[in-house]
Amino acid sequence: MMIRILLLTMLPVICLAQVNPNGEKPAGELLSKEISPNEMKRNASFNVEEIKVRWKKAALENCTGVPCVAAPSFTCGTSTISDIDGNVYETVSIGTQCWTKTNLKVTKYNNGDEIPDSTNSTWGTATIGARTGYNVNVVPLSDYVGTFGYLYNWYAVNDSRKLCPSGWHVPTDAEWNILIQALDPSQLIDTTEFFNGYQSATAGTVLKSAVTNSSNGSGLGWDPGTAGTNTSGFTALPGGSRNTLSWDAVSRVVWFWSANEIGGTTVAWFRNLTNSIGGVYRSYHSKSFGQSVRCLKD
Repeated sequence: MMIRILLLTMLPVICLAQVNPNGEKPAGELLSKEISPNEMKRNASFNVEEIKVRWKKAALENCTGVPCVAAPSFTCGTSTISDIDGNVYETVSIGTQCWTKTNLKVTKYNNGDEIPDSTNSTWGTATIGARTGYNVNVVPLSDYVGTFGYLYNWYAVNDSRKLCPSGWHVPTDAEWNILIQALDPSQLIDTTEFFNGYQSATAGTVLKSAVTNSSNGSGLGWDPGTAGTNTSGFTALPGGSRNTLSWDAVSRVVWFWSANEIGGTTVAWFRNLTNSIGGVYRSYHSKSFGQSVRCLKD
């Protein structure tokens, strides 16, 4: 008892009940960590899934003498998530799904391994996961990555170490279909296995950010064309892509990877939005192409 009291007085422990699906607090199932005021401030919007990953189980049998609170629940649209680098992403609820509101810009897989930054001529021949920034001279590279995120090849998307934060994943081809159907319910979405073309004539407009480039051509918004309304809150911006030789269509197009390849081939499915058309295009690219990634809640 003396030892226990001494520990409780010496350690600034905050004890959180591990909440099960029924909202009950199981006896002895507690989570705790020594945390500084800065850490508390930085993680003020934590959710249950983040706690499970980041906080170890307490060595305490109960919370006698220690403040205990129930962990706040995750609310899509108001709660945020963080990746392993500490980048924070806002979330948006669309139909039955919860998406990140901006593109992924993580530099490590979930286990802490670095995702190689490939900016040289070997990009197009890589068969392992890689990321790339942008070849730009108008604004600093950091501004582009901060706005558009990194471009990843499909090998990074498919890596077992995972790109998206725990509890989230790169959307499958079928999950992209669900999103498009939610935004354009009046149109029958073609989900034929090898369909290649526009799945909606209007969903792209409501997915695209309303931010357009100024007259000085900063390149951080959409070039003039079919304006985005962003009524969905998805806030898609034109990060372009990187093919085997060069960067392409920044400020005019965005390509989003899906988690699905075309079985046994060197290509994988994507969704595409452009500045000139209001639709959403489904097609496939070489797995070595660099494209944007959004994360979807499990």
